[in-house]
Amino acid sequence: MKQSLALVSLAVVAAAFAVAPMFAQDAPKALGLGAAIPMADKKMKNVDGKEIAVADVKGAKGTLVVFTCNACPYAKGWEDRIVALGNEYKAKGIGVIAVNANDPGKVSEDGYDQMKTRAQEKHFGFPYVVDATSGLAKAYGATRTPEAFLFDAQGRLVYHGTIDDNMQDPEKVSSHYLSDALAAVSSGKDVAVKETKAMGCGIKFRA
Repeated sequence: MKQSLALVSLAVVAAAFAVAPMFAQDAPKALGLGAAIPMADKKMKNVDGKEIAVADVKGAKGTLVVFTCNACPYAKGWEDRIVALGNEYKAKGIGVIAVNANDPGKVSEDGYDQMKTRAQEKHFGFPYVVDATSGLAKAYGATRTPEAFLFDAQGRLVYHGTIDDNMQDPEKVSSHYLSDALAAVSSGKDVAVKETKAMGCGIKFRA
């Protein structure tokens, strides 16, 4: 009950970061399980100034793409866990890339300079790139921050959704969805829970 009330409270806070309501016909079509990596060669500006694509970070054992941002309280709540998992599994053969598809004209905290600062402060060991048209997010059907897409060694989607079941307190997590999926993929095993509902702020798509 306490967790449910906390999530309701967070939803109210996150509403301040939401854009105008997105109608069903305008929402990106969700990427289906088993789908190939979309727009794998699309170059995006990384926080180090270099242009990089998902294909450039593709790992021998799999690839993790996380849509996130700087401003959203959900993204902030899960950020340390995302960074820890990304750094850990990058060393285990999983390619990792974080993508910010938000329009900084709507939320200034999501600007490029703020991304550079955030990546440095939080010790991102993997690229953090700007989806300058929000085209990559739309191709994935991503609508939330954070939202994870994990592909296997063959580049097929095997997990899509949230990070775990407790954004507020990592000590109280009972279902480690992304961590478990990464462990399975890195070992060449089947992912048990393949899809969960992404929890977070709506992506502020660029016009």
